[in-house]
Amino acid sequence: MKAFEVNFDGLVGPTHNYAGLSVGNVASLSSASQVSSPKEGAKQGLQKMKALHDMGLKQALLPPLERPDVHTLRKLGFSGSDENILTKAYRDAPQVFVAACSASSMWTANACTVSPSADTADGKVHFTAANLSNKFHRSIESPTTARVLEAIFNNPNHFAHHTPLPLGDHFGDEGAANHTRFCTQYGAKGVEFFVFGKYAFDNSKVAPRKFPARQTFEASQAIARLHQLSDDKTVYAQQNPDVIDQGVFHNDVISVGNRNTLFYHEQAFLNTDEVLRQLQTAYGDDTFHGVMVPEAKVSVDDAVRSYLFNSQLVSLDDNNMALIAPGECQENPNVDAYLKELVTLDNPINEVKIYDVKQSMRNGGGPACLRQRVVLNETEIAAANQNVFMNDELFKTLNSWVDKFYRDELSEKDLADPQLLIESRSALDELTQILNLGSVYPFQLAGA
Repeated sequence: MKAFEVNFDGLVGPTHNYAGLSVGNVASLSSASQVSSPKEGAKQGLQKMKALHDMGLKQALLPPLERPDVHTLRKLGFSGSDENILTKAYRDAPQVFVAACSASSMWTANACTVSPSADTADGKVHFTAANLSNKFHRSIESPTTARVLEAIFNNPNHFAHHTPLPLGDHFGDEGAANHTRFCTQYGAKGVEFFVFGKYAFDNSKVAPRKFPARQTFEASQAIARLHQLSDDKTVYAQQNPDVIDQGVFHNDVISVGNRNTLFYHEQAFLNTDEVLRQLQTAYGDDTFHGVMVPEAKVSVDDAVRSYLFNSQLVSLDDNNMALIAPGECQENPNVDAYLKELVTLDNPINEVKIYDVKQSMRNGGGPACLRQRVVLNETEIAAANQNVFMNDELFKTLNSWVDKFYRDELSEKDLADPQLLIESRSALDELTQILNLGSVYPFQLAGA
């Protein structure tokens, strides 16, 4: 049966803001406290989704989370009306308050890890929402994320959902930002590739010293067990700790893969030759390509600043592979020159397409951060919630929805405005009806 890679992009939320919350993420920290544009961010994301849909790719979306997260603030001891909670938290614990307003759920590469039915022992698509335990502002995402995933993939005959791994440093799981898959065709049994930053239970192993390693080897192993993956088709690789300390907080900032191709920086991994050997062995034939970008042409700093590797690598058809890159790649002379050279070389990547996602980039995430790849066959697509799949009508509806509810600009002090909470909840309530998700947000469940 024919299968497709469906890109589920995160929709930028009505409280999209820059708070500089993510230590180790250079772009996030450098944009802290700038005025954001929720409306522009949402429309940039929708435009990219529609463009990929128009290329013939399968495109869908995941909704934003409810922010400010009043539910979490109540758990932290703030009480009274929602308005009182916002006022007290903003006044008495501003850093906690800003964390509860994080816009980071738009980066759905971190939402979960997905294994397609071709790879799993029970023949179902497996989902595990990421615990994101390394950052408080992200660790509060998984309960709603899990409900959203279950609302979209709600047929137990085809889909299996796992609870997030236990919170804490030892099983830190950042989702598909550290996971990719290689295959001859999307519907064929593939190789699942897990990249981790450190061994949590073995302090004798090398690890980064300046910035935290967010994904552990033990978490990656646990996901592979939960998803019932074959040992001979599963490969683990340690990310180079030196590049983590240079701002490469996830593997998708230093490499990206698709089908028979791994596009990676020379310094991405420890023991690169052994990683490539294991991937080649698991893949099974000599059509696997490792496309290495030399440090001499694109430095790690260039890669981090441009988000070259946070591009999407997609198959337009069996013979054409495109890199969907952020506009910042054209603005960096070294990266721009390399991309012009890349499409002339003997490798499967023969096209580069540039998209403006600056509102996301300033907050620390590029095109690949904005999407979760879910391989589904025709039966599984039919079994999923059809309302989340992009088409001309949904594109028009969502743009009108953004115009109705989103503000043009948002500053940090605006986050404490009770009217913004009302606007945001009204927007999300209407969105769940557009997407036929039912009640997934805390404010909806509290009123049920």
